[in-house]
Amino acid sequence: MAIELEDMEGLNLWRQVLVGSVRAKAPDLTARQLSLLLTVYLTVGPHTVRGLAETLGVAKPVISRALDKLSVLEFVRRKADEGDRRNILVQRTVKGSVFLSDLASQIAAAARGGDT
Repeated sequence: MAIELEDMEGLNLWRQVLVGSVRAKAPDLTARQLSLLLTVYLTVGPHTVRGLAETLGVAKPVISRALDKLSVLEFVRRKADEGDRRNILVQRTVKGSVFLSDLASQIAAAARGGDT
């Protein structure tokens, strides 16, 4: 069942999720970092720095900087592509999966009108 939201309802839902994230002391990700993380986890891989830059419409250094933060948090892992050493593969981690699972639960709770 799809939930239809008015524009302001959508913004309020996002606000509730963000407030819940702050209260939970979750890592403070930028919109760019979160977009990158969601792309890695929700789209079919394998993911490369070059491919992610193309998908998100930004330069490779932008992806690299975002990956630096996500790697420190252990939400993603970089690995050399054995088939083409020029490529760096971006891989999912258990810690990243748990973070996004928690975020998904917060979004679902906010959508149901519950406390995040």
